[in-house]
Amino acid sequence: MRNIKVLGSGCAKCQATVALIDDVAAQMDVEIKVHKVENPEEIMAYGVMSTPAVIVANKLVHKGSVPSRELVESWLKVFNL
Repeated sequence: MRNIKVLGSGCAKCQATVALIDDVAAQMDVEIKVHKVENPEEIMAYGVMSTPAVIVANKLVHKGSVPSRELVESWLKVFNL
């Protein structure tokens, strides 16, 4: 199982990002675990100033908005190789 982190305060956009990632993973039959990170100090440790932000394989891959479905699919395809 792969881990993905969604960094943010728990706002509507952060919740939508988590839901989108879960939905795309289920459709692609990819096992993931989404961790919601709401602690401001932990978010700042990634150098993130705008949320939601997404961490995949310990790398910041997106920040500042809800990602597109196509973008999430591209992250998960890496897990399916």
